[in-house]
Amino acid sequence: MRTDVWQHLHRDLTPGVQRDQETFAAPLGKRQLLLPIRALSDGARGVASLIVNQASFEVLDALADCLADRLKPYDPDIVVAVPTLGLALGEAVARRLDHARMVPLGTSRKFWYDDTLSVPLTSITSPTDGKRLYADPRMLPLLKGARVALVDDVVSTGSSMVAALHLMTLIGVSPAVIGAAMLQGEAWRDKLGAIPVEGAFRTPILRHNGDSWEAP
Repeated sequence: MRTDVWQHLHRDLTPGVQRDQETFAAPLGKRQLLLPIRALSDGARGVASLIVNQASFEVLDALADCLADRLKPYDPDIVVAVPTLGLALGEAVARRLDHARMVPLGTSRKFWYDDTLSVPLTSITSPTDGKRLYADPRMLPLLKGARVALVDDVVSTGSSMVAALHLMTLIGVSPAVIGAAMLQGEAWRDKLGAIPVEGAFRTPILRHNGDSWEAP
């Protein structure tokens, strides 16, 4: 089990699949972030994986710095963070935007929640989890009329973000921008409509040719 991924920012790696066939170097500005390759259930495809809450503080800081810079031109009033891995990133980005707080969405139903403010939640790594995404009714006054930046750790198939957008629609909010540490592949594009999407970096969906992983 490798413990060196997500921990350092490198300057000497060639972006792409590494010789070990276990890792992918993603470009982050002039530096590179080493990510593990995870095979998807079909065995023919794989992804460069990012688990933000397992990353070093150095890496989290770099991702938040980059994403905050990309979101600033949209002048968001508040960050809404998608659980669970988007919460740490959302907080870090909100601080860099000089916000006093953020609004976290949740997957745990509190007794004062309203079920009409919840939607089913799936993702590429948890396709059949049976979770629901909730908005705390007490947070709604912070969102009404605000320019919202909707933040998650990774946008891949777009399923998690579609759920978050559906929840925003129930609240009566149309986000000004979507932000993520990593934009993975291209499948998300057709699902997210005309809302601008910004990422700290991008990675492709990998293909396995029988001997090695390859980027398209």
